[in-house]
Amino acid sequence: MKNIYLLIFFIITFTVRAQSPRVLIVTAHPDDETTFPVTIFKITHELKGSADLALLTDASGGYNGLVASSYYGMNLVDSVIGRKHLPLIRKKEILAAGEVLGIGNFFFLDQLDDYYNRNEKPYLEGKNWNIKYVESRLDEILAKGNYDFVFCLVPGEGQHAHHKTASISTIRAVQRYKGDKKPIVLGGQTQNKGAISKFTRLDGYPETAISLTAPIFEFDRTYGFGEDKKHSYMIVADWVKAAHKSQSGDMNQAMHRGDLETFLYFEINGAARIDEVKQLFEKINNAGFSKK
Repeated sequence: MKNIYLLIFFIITFTVRAQSPRVLIVTAHPDDETTFPVTIFKITHELKGSADLALLTDASGGYNGLVASSYYGMNLVDSVIGRKHLPLIRKKEILAAGEVLGIGNFFFLDQLDDYYNRNEKPYLEGKNWNIKYVESRLDEILAKGNYDFVFCLVPGEGQHAHHKTASISTIRAVQRYKGDKKPIVLGGQTQNKGAISKFTRLDGYPETAISLTAPIFEFDRTYGFGEDKKHSYMIVADWVKAAHKSQSGDMNQAMHRGDLETFLYFEINGAARIDEVKQLFEKINNAGFSKK
């Protein structure tokens, strides 16, 4: 009888795990995850899945917190003070954001958050970052994580070089993955209704090409529900943004904005796996307070 109960336990555990998605998020800076926080929240809280986050930079370069300077009692728009204190401050902030999102594990790669620019080549070539360490660490995380999906930012031409480097490194890590089943890597972005995504690939990086036959997967975080339809999932995005107090300038502009969390399907995943993403987003859109 004991063996039967044990067998039932393992069957139930396996079934739950099989139905609950495991996601790895790879970003360059704390607050990059505000691009798609509701999707993550719904996966961890409503689909009972899991999410881990790999953060590539030490976040020492985000000194734009004018109002945050009063909150933290130091001049966070001063580069010297920012370089000294922001790495610890912003780690605490991403941990706070992670409590809302349901992040299970954080991996800090601590590459220098040097300055804003759009040239990703010095980072990918190992001149500005220890790219070999980044690659080996991502390989290790993927090998141990048994992830179904990996989320990164869409590596558009106009993006910060750190964002593009993080996304390209993520795609390449998935390409190198030697496990039984590769995770599916998706590029996320925030859009307003009616906007058209123009991204097809980043010039010079064929691995960033998106599938032209796959749909754009999305979640509308603005739809209303509950009493007088005064509730929406937009509040989740605001909770996450509010955790990043040191970035008071950027977060002030981002609060309660961005209708849709959209995801592009990279061609490297193969056409045969598009249905897996369709099923994921059907579950996301139907879970919790669905539109149906």
